Amino acid sequence: LAQLQNTELKARKSFAKFKRWGESGIEMSELFHHAGKLADDLCVIRSMKTEQINHDTAHAFMNTGSIIKGRPSMGSWLLYGLGAETENLPGYVVMTSSGPGAQPVSARQWSAGFLPSKYQGVAFQSSGSPVHYIGNPEGVCQSTQRQVIDEVQRLNGLLAEERFDSEIETRISQYEMAFKMQSAVPELTDMRQESKATLEAYGVNKPGDGTYASNCLLARRLLERGVRFVQLYHRGWDHHGNIEQDFTTSAKATDQATAALVNDLKERGLLEDTLVVWGGEFGRTPMAQGTGRDHHINAFSIWMAGGGVKGGTAYGASD
Repeated sequence: LAQLQNTELKARKSFAKFKRWGESGIEMSELFHHAGKLADDLCVIRSMKTEQINHDTAHAFMNTGSIIKGRPSMGSWLLYGLGAETENLPGYVVMTSSGPGAQPVSARQWSAGFLPSKYQGVAFQSSGSPVHYIGNPEGVCQSTQRQVIDEVQRLNGLLAEERFDSEIETRISQYEMAFKMQSAVPELTDMRQESKATLEAYGVNKPGDGTYASNCLLARRLLERGVRFVQLYHRGWDHHGNIEQDFTTSAKATDQATAALVNDLKERGLLEDTLVVWGGEFGRTPMAQGTGRDHHINAFSIWMAGGGVKGGTAYGASD
């Protein structure tokens, strides 16, 4: 009893200031002042809960609805059910921004599970060429490469006639996709078409440099080319210590580009049929953990925009 009486749970107040934004008056942190200006386009959900308190299993629960391996991710389900509007790029693309304080994200988070593997997410590299080995080997021209692909497809087709295996069909479709990406990916990543004003709006200093800002701009280019599902990971939010400095850094790295993406989609008429979801796998405790906060599964928030979402809405509450 004496030991329990000496135990303290120290609540940590927020170091950031909050204010009400827009005509809707949604309360948000001033650290997200770019997103705050979008308040009337956002639906903030404040009653989020999860079952898992560790990162990998919480990611799996968020992406697949289960912590058991083998379940398809939501991106795979959407691609399977709705298809993509492009034949030259993958229908489901994942990008992870580079930077400090990055907890790992397992590739199973974009797995197709028990669906054919052609529905799994394709992870683009955060810097440099987004897809490895997309160019032809030295000395191999496009027509020669086409002949090689055609012969591989013919052999795979013979095997598909002998037995039913969805992975054979996947292999056939992926060879064809890879060939088409040889021309589609360089055009996709050629940012010379983007205006100086657009680059400045996203906060992109050097396109393709692996930053979250650069990935947001590439996400818009993927969406307008018919990619069904684009998922961006920024992994600098695990603030068990030094929360004031590190949270501010992460907010600064993501706020401007996130708002620019929503605004850009809206200006191009793409937001009405594109659902943007911003959030994470769990929240943080109201109690202090040294100079930070621990994982918390019973209360956290996300926001959504576009896709028929009612803007200027704050939904739900925690205790």
